Amino acid sequence: MNDQLPARELIALIGPRGSGKTTVAQILAHRLGWDWVDADDRLEKTAGRSIRSIFAEHGEAGFRAREAAILAELCGLSRHVIATGGGAVLLEENRVLLRNSTCVVWLSADVGTLCERLETDVTTAERRPALLGGGRSEVEEVLRTREPLYRACSDWSVETAARTPEDVAAAIAETYARRFGRSHEN
Repeated sequence: MNDQLPARELIALIGPRGSGKTTVAQILAHRLGWDWVDADDRLEKTAGRSIRSIFAEHGEAGFRAREAAILAELCGLSRHVIATGGGAVLLEENRVLLRNSTCVVWLSADVGTLCERLETDVTTAERRPALLGGGRSEVEEVLRTREPLYRACSDWSVETAARTPEDVAAAIAETYARRFGRSHEN
């Protein structure tokens, strides 16, 4: 657990697809009076195509290299909340970068909640590839392999199942203020 304030006022949200990173980032940034950015959106705008298309043309390794470059750029910002891609923690260099330059908050949820959220998210199928064939088995496998990485990379975690995005953002803002002695609530 890291109680030392990051060099810049910067919070990175990590977690699997469907954990609420983008929605919570927007609300949290507003609450803090900061800006926010979605790393996947930035990557797609920079590449001029969807993540699914990048995966299809360049494979996962090509996508992860682009993701790492975007993350390095975003970690140079200040007074921002970053919604990272769900797999950003897969590369050790990304985990080190996040830990050294941001306050990292892991948004977690159970398999059932994640599946339900993904089923209702129309952009997931259009923009992102199925990593392991899709469905519940994919979510279970992703959590099995990534949860230890989320845990090791994060300063703390917030359970998002059965909580509104507003409640999650409030919990993060309160913990951030308590840990770092700063309150930026509007």
